[in-house]
Amino acid sequence: MQDALGKPEGLLADAGYFSEDNVKLCEGDELTPYIPDRRQKHYPPLVERLHPPPPSDSTDATAAMANRLRTPEGKALYARRKATVETVFGVIKRVMGFRQFHLGGFEAAQGEWNLVCMAWNLKRMFALSA
Repeated sequence: MQDALGKPEGLLADAGYFSEDNVKLCEGDELTPYIPDRRQKHYPPLVERLHPPPPSDSTDATAAMANRLRTPEGKALYARRKATVETVFGVIKRVMGFRQFHLGGFEAAQGEWNLVCMAWNLKRMFALSA
């Protein structure tokens, strides 16, 4: 399947996945990581938005990644994540009303999540076919 889709070049993840180990694992798998080390502000100061940071000559993988996220290219790439992934969870929570699991245990919760995902996919297929 990788031949059909191609090899991924980078990894976008939210701050909850940040760790030095995850950054090193990405680089070991030849992926460029984009994982912020803390939650990002929605509206950074004007000076920060208009003036990109100076390039970093750090050899530390975590520092290099943090600098990459502060560049205009890194910001634009990370912003795409919010438009592609976060929308799905927002619709599932707000429109479909799924805010918590009602069944206990891992297997039961996994089954419940599978039902929610199937409902999302059916909703999406219906919207695309209309």
